[in-house]
Amino acid sequence: MLNLWYKNAVIYCVDVDAFKDSNGDGYGDFRGLTDSLDHIQALGATCIWLLPFYPTPDRDNGYDITDYYNVDPRLGTLGDFVDFMNAANDRGLRVIVDLVVNHTSIDHPWFQASRAGDAKYRDWYVWSKDKPEDAEDGIIFPGVQESTWTYDQKRREYYFHRFYKHQADLNIANPQVREEIERIMGFWLQLGVAGFRIDAVPFLIEDLSGPRSGWEPYRYLSQMHNFLAWRRAEAVMLAEANIPMDQADAYFGDGDRMNLVFNFLLNQKLFLSFARKDATPVAEMLKTLPPITETGQWATFLRNHDEIDLGRLTDEEQQEAFAAFGPEKSMQVYDRGVRRRLAPMLGGDRRRIILAFSLMLALPGTPVIWYGDELGMGDDLDLPERQSVRTPMQWSSAKGGGFTTAAPKDCVRPPIAEGPYGYTHVNAEAQRMDGASVLSTVERLIKIRRSCREIGWGEFQVLDHDCPSVLALRSDWRGGTVVTLHNLADHPVTVDLTGHLPSETTRPLLRQDIDVDVDRTDGRCVIRLGAYGFEWLRLDGA
Repeated sequence: MLNLWYKNAVIYCVDVDAFKDSNGDGYGDFRGLTDSLDHIQALGATCIWLLPFYPTPDRDNGYDITDYYNVDPRLGTLGDFVDFMNAANDRGLRVIVDLVVNHTSIDHPWFQASRAGDAKYRDWYVWSKDKPEDAEDGIIFPGVQESTWTYDQKRREYYFHRFYKHQADLNIANPQVREEIERIMGFWLQLGVAGFRIDAVPFLIEDLSGPRSGWEPYRYLSQMHNFLAWRRAEAVMLAEANIPMDQADAYFGDGDRMNLVFNFLLNQKLFLSFARKDATPVAEMLKTLPPITETGQWATFLRNHDEIDLGRLTDEEQQEAFAAFGPEKSMQVYDRGVRRRLAPMLGGDRRRIILAFSLMLALPGTPVIWYGDELGMGDDLDLPERQSVRTPMQWSSAKGGGFTTAAPKDCVRPPIAEGPYGYTHVNAEAQRMDGASVLSTVERLIKIRRSCREIGWGEFQVLDHDCPSVLALRSDWRGGTVVTLHNLADHPVTVDLTGHLPSETTRPLLRQDIDVDVDRTDGRCVIRLGAYGFEWLRLDGA
């Protein structure tokens, strides 16, 4: 049997430069991360996803890479990385790393050689003698990015960049480029990583459908999967792919492409439901979720290192979400997204934050948690674009939030010191001593989620009832059944699940508060949930 460890994993996403500074220079580093692994282990995460940590000019949070085979000196050395991997393995924590091969920094030696006409690298990037007529189409960052083609004075041609102009797209249609990508994957697999989060997958493969390659683009995903399987059978690929559901089969294949795909559409429907305090958008989305291969898995999340992308909602739905979570222009980005962290989006209401975590953990798939959200950290809207949600981890009430001893001006990004989300109010040290804190509660939620293997491994069903604010899910696997109920409304409700739940054979696993009550008279099963209340139930003997 294949080792499908990711089916019941809990993934914790870390930005190394913002997590823990070990030497006081204002940058988080691998030694600091290694010293902080106890926090991740205690949280209950089973896998760490590292954002890019490679050498970079850092114009795009490390996604503009100049060397795929090393560690940025600000974050440490390859030796520090190996020490980190050893410490993670000792704790039973797997590690996946970002594979960013849709583009490189224009400072990368490959691009510099390509623009100079070097015979080996001449066709490693996408060049055109004339500026294409569609150069303003398909812009990813409206208001920040002006074109997808930029003129290079040295080569006297235009180069293609799906993203910023300092990130030139690699020519994936070139077999030599694909060979180099396998070499990169093999290098980090040899150092012990358990797989890759593949950046911008739809754009990674888009050039393969062009006339130069004559290659069916999704076939490349199979090639990557096959390489991975030969080098390390248990390794996985997690795709960043904001796709419509009718493309799911193309990304999962027949178990021979992506192991996991982020469910961006479900995330957008989730926040629409939060905005309306009505579970209907999520319920309807789940009912239409396409079947996928047995080895495939959706990755679910509340927030990540980017904006919340609302682009697949209707214009009216987007405006609802903006009104609820990003009413000010400073909270919005790229005409389609909200650049805020979870806690401030939910008004700092502990009940809603905990409800959101519980609901995310109950959704079918593998949960992914953005560092600091387990504390209810806030954002810094004074920082540009996506940087607002990438502020340093808040460890304690000490100066610098326990992240660093450096002055704020010397930090990679200033720690949040003021306001209700400042580190004197929100930090891991204080919350670990408070059994009712967000951190302590999220730890309990994750512990229960990991014990409910039915959610990660089994089949799910949306249970129909007459209370629109409640999402009721049933998960079944190998004779076990778990039912979860979540009330998105700000007032108590009752939900009649008679016929769905045997009245005498359910037992509670987890609940939000003491407002939960069950009426079992006359064979009925009517459950009362408090405002933002939830209930996890196991069916005995199922």
